[in-house]
Amino acid sequence: MMFPQLYKDELLKAIASIDLEKVGQAIEILARARDEGRRIFVCGNGGSASTASHFATDLVKGASYGRTARFRILALTDSLPTITAYSNDVGYECIFAEQLKNFAEPGDVVMGISSSGNSPNVLRAVEYGNSIGCRTIALSGREGGRLGPLAQLNIQISHAHTGRIEDLHMVVLHMIGYCFMEAEDRHPDEPPQ
Repeated sequence: MMFPQLYKDELLKAIASIDLEKVGQAIEILARARDEGRRIFVCGNGGSASTASHFATDLVKGASYGRTARFRILALTDSLPTITAYSNDVGYECIFAEQLKNFAEPGDVVMGISSSGNSPNVLRAVEYGNSIGCRTIALSGREGGRLGPLAQLNIQISHAHTGRIEDLHMVVLHMIGYCFMEAEDRHPDEPPQ
């Protein structure tokens, strides 16, 4: 069998394992945050950093433009000067939690994305969010690592392959984002996504 076919077959099996009830719970948490004017913070490393940035863009533009209710979401991965300053002067494990100390308030949402579920900087961000009364959501992989049980809501991709975990994290976040983007509450002049 050719590798692309094998990858596709394994990916389709993994997609079937997505817990749609938990995805629905995440949608409810984020809708409430939007409606209450709360901030949403999202973070991750490597491919998960790109996923965090992508998701923030989907909500900041796609799910907000032309609408009365808008998302206040920031990817903590996007300020490279801040990340490198903390990494160089303090330590890489604090790069997200220290940003949260500047901006997060009780009732805000902190989302951590980690394929292993064990990224120290993501763990610290979720720990800090929990400590000040934020709602916390994890997108984890494998057995959930330490992140899964740390977050109030854990959407876990129980798969061993990092690529497929990352693929499915993006699928989950597109389910969430497009739920808002395809809602019928946009301005009549705004074209569909």
